[in-house]
Amino acid sequence: MIKVNGVSKDYANQRVVDDVSIEIAPGGVTSIVGPNGAGKSTLLGMISRLLPMSAGTVQVGGLDVTRADTAELARHLSILRQDNHLPLRLTVQDVVAFGRYPHTQGRLTVQDKGHIEKAIAYLNLQGLEGRFLDELSGGQRQRAFIAMVLCQDTEYVLLDEPLNSLDMKNAVDIMKVVRRAADELHKTVVLVLHDINFASCYSDMIIGMRNGRVLHQGPPQTFIQPSIIKALYGLDVAVHEWQNNRICVHYT
Repeated sequence: MIKVNGVSKDYANQRVVDDVSIEIAPGGVTSIVGPNGAGKSTLLGMISRLLPMSAGTVQVGGLDVTRADTAELARHLSILRQDNHLPLRLTVQDVVAFGRYPHTQGRLTVQDKGHIEKAIAYLNLQGLEGRFLDELSGGQRQRAFIAMVLCQDTEYVLLDEPLNSLDMKNAVDIMKVVRRAADELHKTVVLVLHDINFASCYSDMIIGMRNGRVLHQGPPQTFIQPSIIKALYGLDVAVHEWQNNRICVHYT
């Protein structure tokens, strides 16, 4: 379980996350949604310990993230950031292998190589292992990064805007992988999304943030309501049922 208790984040005199308390149960997919500047990525950064908290506590799988040993935390929790500053002349194989570093510190074993091969296959990257990152399409590159995160083999997987700059097909492919990872690999996946309909179709729970606070949280069937979307985004929408999913449509 992820337990966030009274977490806040200040930059200078501005509070960007304000006294957030949430619990995310093990297993499944939880999406954090909301307008730009809502504090979504900042909250994810504090859960992963990439950003220090101004106040509050976070526990992931019983570990206090501010006190846990770095290597131990990395064996329980992995994160894919929005911006991955890896050299573009790394191959897909090299990138995915980075996921094993918390376990081996770079000394790969036969078992580690098995994890790498499994992650490459899971993201349908066979045949691209020797290609450099700058030789890949945007969708292929993002799949390589997600393969790296899955190769880390953690129970908790955090993804910060994994659909950023992807076309519709690649975005759907990534969301299907996220859903499979939760269902087949029993991962607890928490991701920041901008597309409310992807959140509705692929999530078990949705957390809505605005101005640094959580306004509403719940399963898609109760979250995707015109009044809630209006409160989050200031936008009037119609909600339609499609194949047991609730879809938001905005009419200009």
